[in-house]
Formats: sequence, structure tokens, C-alpha cells
Amino acid sequence: MSAVRDDDYLRYAPMVMADIDDVFELEKQVYPHPWTRGNFADSLGSGYNAWVLRDRDGALLGYYLLMAVVDEAHLLNVAVAAGRQGEGLGRYLLDKVAACARGLSMDSILLEVRPSNLRALAVYEKYGYAEIGRRRGYYPAHDGKREDAIVMRFVL
Repeated sequence: MSAVRDDDYLRYAPMVMADIDDVFELEKQVYPHPWTRGNFADSLGSGYNAWVLRDRDGALLGYYLLMAVVDEAHLLNVAVAAGRQGEGLGRYLLDKVAACARGLSMDSILLEVRPSNLRALAVYEKYGYAEIGRRRGYYPAHDGKREDAIVMRFVL
């Protein structure tokens, strides 16, 4: 049975400072240029909507951070544990992101994604996000280079 079909298996809760070490470790496993612990702490301190998804044993499966700006939400960061990708947990988290944004009376959700992150692009496109632009040199890349960001929007 898929984890996302067994609500007794999943523990979805607001991210708190005690989660940051686990979140940071997962972040380092899935991103070539991860956020720092300080980025996560600052986001919590700023009051952004931040949530974690754990299994019933407490293992971190994923997380997201969402910032509300006027009538549009900005998905700052979302990740699923490397060993758990492909199980529908990304879609589960995107459902939670959309529900959170609707609860905040947002009209849409924006995100940035690396063009090289083909797996994430496929997940976002399948979910209904559409490319609306590019940010040139947005992300750090290898050897001091920069990578563009694809800007995507999901209309609620």
C-alpha cells in the first residue's frame, strides 16, 4: 500500500525549530546547493507557513515552506526524502501546499525550479503548474557558475 493512501502512516505537522536538524539533513541529501540551517530558522522566525511530513515512526519524509505575499503564495522550498521519491509524497505535499494557500485566500502559487531538475519539473507540470518566465542566473551552480530558474505558477 502506498504511504499516501494510509493516513495512519503519515504525520503532517507545522515545522518547529526542533525539526530543523532533520530538515537540513534531508535538504543536503536532495539538493546540490542546499539551504542552510539559518535559512530554515529565519523562515520560521519570519512566520512563513512551514510544514513537515513524517512517518508514524518519526522519520522525515518531506517538508515545504510557503510565503504569502498579498494574493499570491510563493513556494520557497519543498522536498521529499531521496529514498521515498516516486511514491506520491510530492503530490501529497503539493496538495497540502494548495490547501494552505487557499486557506490564506491566495489566488495562485509561484515557485522557481532549476531547468536541470527534470524530476521536479515533471511533478510540477503534471500537477498543473505552468511556466510563466525565467530568472537568469538565479541559482548557484558548479564551478562558480549560475543556473537559471524556471518560474512556474499554479492558479488556485
